[in-house]
Amino acid sequence: MKMELLDKQITLPFSKRSVSLKYALAHSAYWILVTGFFIYEKRYLIYKASMPYFAACVSVRILLLMVIAYLNLHYFLPRYLLKKRYVAYFTSLIVSVIVYLIAQSLFDYYLYGYVIGPMRNSDLMEALSYNFFSTLWYIGLMLALKLSMDWYGQQLLIQKITVEKLHAEVNFLRAQVNPHFLFNALNNLYALTLKQSALAPDVVLKLSEMMEYMLYDSTDTKVLLEKEVTYLNNYMELERLRFNADATIVLNINGELNGHEIAPLLLLPLVENAFKHGVSKQVENSWLRADIVLKEKVLRVIIENSKPLSGSRKSKGGIGLDNLRKRLELLYPGRYQFELEDRKHTFQAKLVIEL
Repeated sequence: MKMELLDKQITLPFSKRSVSLKYALAHSAYWILVTGFFIYEKRYLIYKASMPYFAACVSVRILLLMVIAYLNLHYFLPRYLLKKRYVAYFTSLIVSVIVYLIAQSLFDYYLYGYVIGPMRNSDLMEALSYNFFSTLWYIGLMLALKLSMDWYGQQLLIQKITVEKLHAEVNFLRAQVNPHFLFNALNNLYALTLKQSALAPDVVLKLSEMMEYMLYDSTDTKVLLEKEVTYLNNYMELERLRFNADATIVLNINGELNGHEIAPLLLLPLVENAFKHGVSKQVENSWLRADIVLKEKVLRVIIENSKPLSGSRKSKGGIGLDNLRKRLELLYPGRYQFELEDRKHTFQAKLVIEL
C-alpha cells in the first residue's frame, strides 16, 4: 500500500509534466537540505546587509541552481547523454554553467560591491571560483541522485518481473506434476479393475482425497507440511493396495510437523520415481523405505528403494525429478540439498530443505 502511494503520479505546478510522489519527495528533501546549507553559510549577511538582501541572496542562488539542474536532468541528459551524443551534452552543460556563473557573479558583484562594501578584483575572482566549483558539485550531486533513483526503480522492476516469472514457472511446473501423477494413479486403478479387485473402491476414495488436495490446497504457494506428508502417505497407501504383498512399503515420520509450511507437491516426485523405476520394475522382493525427519526447521527426506539389476533409470516421460530440481532452485535457492545415489541394488534420493 505504501509503495502504491509513493508511485502515485502528480502534476508539477506550472508544468504539464507528471512525476511520482516518491520523485517529488526525494527532490524536495534534496532542495530543502541545499537551502538549509546556504542559509547557514550566508547567515552573516543578516548583520552585514539586511534580511531582505539575505533572503534575496539565498533565493537567487537556489533558483539559478534549480534551473541549471533541471535543465540538465530533463533536457540535456535524455536528449544528448543517454543517446550517446557526448559532445552536444558537454557543450550544452558548459554553456549553461557559464550562463549561471555570469548571472550569479553579477548578483554577487552587486551585493558585495554596492550593498556591503567595495569589492576587490581578488574578491570577484574568488566568487567566480566558488560559484564554478559549487555549481559543478551540486549538478553532480543532483545527477547522482537522479541516476540512483533510476537504478533503484530498475531494480524494483527487475525484482517484480523476477517474482512474476518465478510464480509463472512454478505454476507451469506444478501443472506438469498434476497430469504426471494422475497418469500414474489411473494406471494403478486400471490394473486393479482388470483384476476385479475389491480394493478398487478404496483406491477411488484415496484418489478423490488426493485430487482434492491437488485441486485446492496445492494451488497455494505454501501448504502445511502435515498436509503434504498426509498426501504423500495417501499416495503410498494407494500403491500399497496395488502391490499388496508383493512389495514392502514403509513410511517413517520423526519430528513435530505442525506449524511448518512447504511448497506443495515437492515430495511426491521422489516417491513416484522410486515406484516407477524401482518397485514396479522388480518382480519379487521389492521394497521402498521413506524417512521424513524434521528437526530445527530443517526437513530431511530420504527415499530408498530396491531396483532390478538390469533396470534403467531413464524413461520417456521423466519430468518428475527434472521438475523437482527446477522448483527447488526457484523456491529454495541456496537453502536445499538434493542428491541422488544410484547403487547396484538400490537407489536413494536425499532431499534437505531449510523451511
